[in-house]
Amino acid sequence: MTLPAAAAQATAKTATTSGTVRGGLSRPDYSYADAIREAVWVDTGLDGDGDGKTDRVAADIVRPSEPAKAGRKVPVIMDASPYYSCCGRGNESQLKTYDADGNVLQAPLFYDNYFVPRGYAAVLVDLAGTNRSDGCVDIGGPSDIGSAKAVVDWLNGRAKAYRTRTGDTPVKASWSNGAVGMIGKSYDGTIANGVAATGVKGLKTIVPIGGISSWYDYYFAQGAALFDSGPEWLSAGIESDAARARCDAVQQKIVDGAPRSGDWTSFWSERDYVKNAGKVRASVFAVHGMQDLNVRTKHFGQWWDALAKSGVERKVWLSQSGHVDPFDYRRSQWVDTLHQWFDHYLLGVRNGIDHEPGADIERSPGQWTQDARWEPYGTAQTRLSLRAGATAGLGTLGLKAAKPGSTESFTDDPTLWEEDWAAAADTATPAKTAFTTGTLTRNLRLSGSGTVTLTASSSTSSAHLSAVVVDLGPQTIRNYLGYEKGIVTLDTRSCYGESTAGDSACFLDTVPDSETVDHQVVSRGWADLGHYASARHGKALTPGKKYTITIRLAATDHVFPAGHRLAVIVAGTDGGLIEPADTTPAVTVDLARSSARLPLVGGYGALATTAATAAPTAAAPTAGDLTASLAPAPHLFGGLDDQS
Repeated sequence: MTLPAAAAQATAKTATTSGTVRGGLSRPDYSYADAIREAVWVDTGLDGDGDGKTDRVAADIVRPSEPAKAGRKVPVIMDASPYYSCCGRGNESQLKTYDADGNVLQAPLFYDNYFVPRGYAAVLVDLAGTNRSDGCVDIGGPSDIGSAKAVVDWLNGRAKAYRTRTGDTPVKASWSNGAVGMIGKSYDGTIANGVAATGVKGLKTIVPIGGISSWYDYYFAQGAALFDSGPEWLSAGIESDAARARCDAVQQKIVDGAPRSGDWTSFWSERDYVKNAGKVRASVFAVHGMQDLNVRTKHFGQWWDALAKSGVERKVWLSQSGHVDPFDYRRSQWVDTLHQWFDHYLLGVRNGIDHEPGADIERSPGQWTQDARWEPYGTAQTRLSLRAGATAGLGTLGLKAAKPGSTESFTDDPTLWEEDWAAAADTATPAKTAFTTGTLTRNLRLSGSGTVTLTASSSTSSAHLSAVVVDLGPQTIRNYLGYEKGIVTLDTRSCYGESTAGDSACFLDTVPDSETVDHQVVSRGWADLGHYASARHGKALTPGKKYTITIRLAATDHVFPAGHRLAVIVAGTDGGLIEPADTTPAVTVDLARSSARLPLVGGYGALATTAATAAPTAAAPTAGDLTASLAPAPHLFGGLDDQS
């Protein structure tokens, strides 16, 4: 990674409270082998398991011994997780292991190996109800978030901790300078979002990787269930054996608070971090796979937009992968960038990371472009009409309004899904209607979160609707539907940091899992038509009556190359991604009262100058073609003065 000018101009060698900085980066001055390894139990102030005692959560700590001996304080990189004993972390599913004294021997992932020699402490927290912690798992609720927040408070002298789980010997974090950065993938990144949304002091930055921003949107999409089970299944799978024996009441509260109806309840309000984005004090480096079908990019998009409105400093990486850590698809650049990020926000190093481009976007496997900010300048929500075509089920997509009274119809088929629809975009089939532009004469970029508004009637009392945006044309992509969601794990290893006999810094290498396809679904959204009036309560539909609902599409950033076509496909159940309704309806869409709004770079003008009617004949574009089509942007950071 090339350092920015600000870093290049930095003093050749400067001192921080932790160690030495050269060229804008902290140096590995300290011994990992001699690091202090200890465990503390932090009092959360909560009694989640109702045993009459406040819960204590385990925090395993690895920190350099040299600053401690010299009386210097260090910052903290913290990963709070429920997975340290049940499921593991990283591509190799690493678990915590312990020595004979109960101190952590193997700390999963590379954070301790790499950053402890550079003057940081690594703190790995067992969330309440997991591994060595008291309390109960409550799936992103007050217990989960409160247990992690309590550790931040302890690191800043505001909470109590003890040397053992049940003892009364207090421990102070006298070695901590109070600057905390939280990081983690999936559930861990979700906890980082939730703790940041409390506004806790001392949390300087978070790095959520594929994190949830609202738990309702993990289990439902506007009333339509996304899984055949609720959050109680997850909590039962991750809580410790001891918690499982004492947390029946909490489990029942989860079941009661998350009805399978898809209605919004107070349970979901407690687990909606987006509404509290205005409390966030930390900077945010968000990372997400644009084809993550586990934690979908709706979570990133709505969190990013809320942070932007609150003026939070932020940066983003968007990959073509599924639910994958950047350590496993862009390893060297990731470690370099994360190093700069933590040095800047936790050590106060003026290395220029805050003046680098605010967004890195993967365009094809391993090929990335950058933007000054995200969404890029000139992006505008652009209304596109859904028009009937010469053949039923094959409509057109463009700026010209649909004729009053025109309709399209389809019959829900839960055995099909978006890949079936996209593969048959040019074929009339009974389960979907496809609306396509003409062949694009120039590249067209979609960047952000769109919507599809449908006025529709159902032949039955219920209906689930899907809307997907598709790039029609040959392209090489990451195989995000493959076993490893876009990567292939090799037998070789590369090392990042220092190792001990119990904790290796060497991890299995990966390469992209690529495939050439003739279409790609690039954004998707789903809804229960019965939730047309409110997310809080669904209603039975009156057969034949028209209802209007706006389906919110997942955030993305995609360039449709010249020679391709853009399609919006409307259908019923997206089989395998949402659960079907309790009936199998025929749905009729009133086209004159329906439309798509897509965030296009250049807005209406971009579409007007790129859409044509000739048949597609283009070969697959190269990564260079896509990169060259994007205008260079000034290096401005998406920060406090950037209200995108």
